[in-house]
Amino acid sequence: ALKCESAWKERIFQQLSIWRETSPRVGACMSAAQLQPSLTSPRTEDLIPPGACKTLNSSAIYANNEVNLAEVDIYGFDYDYTLALYSNALNTMIYNTARNFLIEHFKYPEGIRKYEYIPNFAARGLHYDIQKGLLMKIDAFHYIQPGTVYRGLSPVPDEEVLQLFGGTYHVPLQQDSGFYGKGPKVKQFMDIFSIPEMTLLAVANDFFITNDIEYDPVHLFKDVSEAIGMVHLKGYMYKWVMQDLDKFILRGEETEAVLHRLVSQGKKLFLITNSPFSFVDKGMTHMVGKDWRDFFDVVIVQADKPHFFTDCIKPFRRLDGNGDLRWEKIKSLDKGQIYKQGNLFDFLRLTGWRGSSVLYFGDHLYSDLADLMLRHGWRTAAIVPELEQETKVVSTGRYALNLTWLQALTGLLERLQTHRDLDSKQVFQEWQKEREELRVMTKNLFNPQFGSIFRTCHNPTYFSRRLCRFSDIYMASLSCLLNYDPSYTFYPRRTPLQHEAPLWMDQLCTGCMKTPFLEEMSHIR
Repeated sequence: ALKCESAWKERIFQQLSIWRETSPRVGACMSAAQLQPSLTSPRTEDLIPPGACKTLNSSAIYANNEVNLAEVDIYGFDYDYTLALYSNALNTMIYNTARNFLIEHFKYPEGIRKYEYIPNFAARGLHYDIQKGLLMKIDAFHYIQPGTVYRGLSPVPDEEVLQLFGGTYHVPLQQDSGFYGKGPKVKQFMDIFSIPEMTLLAVANDFFITNDIEYDPVHLFKDVSEAIGMVHLKGYMYKWVMQDLDKFILRGEETEAVLHRLVSQGKKLFLITNSPFSFVDKGMTHMVGKDWRDFFDVVIVQADKPHFFTDCIKPFRRLDGNGDLRWEKIKSLDKGQIYKQGNLFDFLRLTGWRGSSVLYFGDHLYSDLADLMLRHGWRTAAIVPELEQETKVVSTGRYALNLTWLQALTGLLERLQTHRDLDSKQVFQEWQKEREELRVMTKNLFNPQFGSIFRTCHNPTYFSRRLCRFSDIYMASLSCLLNYDPSYTFYPRRTPLQHEAPLWMDQLCTGCMKTPFLEEMSHIR
């Protein structure tokens, strides 16, 4: 037994020395071409399945649950960041205007005006501790990811984070964000419009800290939230977009192609949005044409989601051609008409559209999708524009090398931990350090501050958990539908549970393969 143990340890040490020479060593700027082949053991890149870096496609649709499009007769849509995708220039405008409100309306120090918008600082799905003034990333098990906690624009050391949270990285459920991401002490920022808000919170905190000015983080959070709200309530965002549609609205021709295709297949379409009619009408006319309402069987504006899906109080009101309210009682929802407010219970009663024959698309997991899936059994589709960039990173050779070596190193640690001799313990500590450094390197490939919106080290993020819970399928944009036949069935990739055998082909063959462009998409792109 001792001989076998000694021989096994010797093989592990030999394998480590070879892999270390051929792996993406921490701190070494090596490309895949610089990695030297070994005659006695596979290189790290040899452990990557052939073509693995080419299997992902940002125009693919990914399935959390099995969905057969042949069974879907009714397609519903949100407007903002679903039918209409916006350029990053809109985030800059929202930030600048809210910052000015903070200074001019709430009388914050003039020095905050020197902070320009930082496009790639924040990421969707982050949590904000209102009382501590901390922006951070939390995983699916309510644990903070080390190295992703920021006070202002500066990272908080892990040791201080542990002190602030009572010696643990865990955020208790009662403190965490509630069902709609708004807890008593912690808020989760779930929509794309919240990115300028997170940035403004960070720079305002940074100003007070760097200038040694006493302030209450709770008051700051409230004031920044109101300043951001004023941008929307006062109609500034609507005015900017309507004045320069070409600058702010992206890929409108793809939205038109999707609507044309669905209507030509005999599908019924409806729109439920919180935006006002004048704004939606201007954008849809720009993307689809002045007859855009002909595509939809029902159009509802200023719906006040998520309350639209849960309350049964507000009645529907019809708007005339000028957008003015009519006074008659609504007894049916007619094609070509525009309706305001209302509630889902009256919507279901008047249309008879129920269950899995309805597929609704939206970008906000809470406001758009959660109630529809959990309460009403609709099929749901999440629009996640960040997928486009994330899949590009995941498809790079550098990411594949980092992840493969990280997984191999984790396996070695798992086996070596049972050996208690001095040499083994020393190597174990070195490997642990290298593993942590590799994690940081992998995180930085996505976002230097917070990493991927889908992963915290090895665990899914809290955002990713909600994405899997509230959406049957998800995609980067609505135009991804153009890649699929109208009777296509989306099959989720069967990933093995911890107690199941990791059958590689079981993971490889479904859910992640590159989808060829169909004729419509090729023509558009």
